[in-house]
Amino acid sequence: MNNRKHFKIHVTLLAIVLIVFVWSVIKPSSYLDWLAEVSPGIVAIIVVVCIYNKFRFTTFSYFIIALLSILTFIGGHYTYSEVPLFNWIKEEFHLQRNHYDRFGHFLKGLLAIVIREILLRKTTLTKGAWLTGITISILLAIAAFYEIIEWLSTRVSKGSKGAKDFLGMQGDRWDAQWDMFLALLGTILTLLLFTKLHNKLLKKLDKS
Repeated sequence: MNNRKHFKIHVTLLAIVLIVFVWSVIKPSSYLDWLAEVSPGIVAIIVVVCIYNKFRFTTFSYFIIALLSILTFIGGHYTYSEVPLFNWIKEEFHLQRNHYDRFGHFLKGLLAIVIREILLRKTTLTKGAWLTGITISILLAIAAFYEIIEWLSTRVSKGSKGAKDFLGMQGDRWDAQWDMFLALLGTILTLLLFTKLHNKLLKKLDKS
């Protein structure tokens, strides 16, 4: 019965993600930028669905995957530097930039739970300092790799508007460093706040 309940939640999350995905593809700011932004989310959803019967994550991890996918779809629709809510925040508080991209990179720290789960269930690593250190390192590697992809997009496109929208620097030459720092900060906070909860959820998953 518990498994059926979780299955319904997973299907509901998938349905919500697909609805947001369909919305995002309707008249985005730029289809080229949309494709560049949403590709990681699309790949993640396809992989998760394909392996669902062979490797089932905790529902908590599925919430995280759904949330991060939705964030990329919203960013792809508007471009990260033009998300309306964060434009309003920018104007209301007289900020120098739209902070949606910074917000997104910070929340990417939640991915640490998904990485931690894979390491615990598919490797010989056990709970402790090594697991935490390797989880943080993998998340930082992903964040750095994404920044490299963004940088390469500007080299290949030679400074085109689409590449600038994808890069989303908004005039800040330290944008890549800020993005990686916020991903690191999000990762550390995620592990501090949710490790005990995640351990309990993993125990329940093992018993089911």
